[in-house]
Amino acid sequence: MGELRVGEFRSELRIGEVARASGLRASAIRYYEERGLVRPVGRHGNARVYDPDVLDRLAVIELAKSAGFSLGEIRKLLGGFARRAGPGKRWRALAEAKRPELAQRIEEARRMLDLLDTLVTCECPTLEDCGRALREAG
Repeated sequence: MGELRVGEFRSELRIGEVARASGLRASAIRYYEERGLVRPVGRHGNARVYDPDVLDRLAVIELAKSAGFSLGEIRKLLGGFARRAGPGKRWRALAEAKRPELAQRIEEARRMLDLLDTLVTCECPTLEDCGRALREAG
């Protein structure tokens, strides 16, 4: 099997072809397999082979990761809902649950930025003086 080209259909893809077509490393695909997010359809010799639909599934996984979802949350998106709950309902439910967590992380990042802004103005002669000033400031 050669490299997969756009528009080309194969009934089975070797893991290297999936990696090239998806832009992921084969080790990432194997990791997703270990975590139950993707499943090979079998093996040819020692090579894992996948259905071409795995490329769509990997695209969804990578999109969800970019949105801040954990692998556990992604597993729920992929299979943890009732069959009649379409993708839109799944995304909506997970997004609504994720928003407060991300809002908290944004607030923490803002506090960290404020602290860094304070630290760059530090003119203490020693770290001990800096520590004392921080302790006294509370």
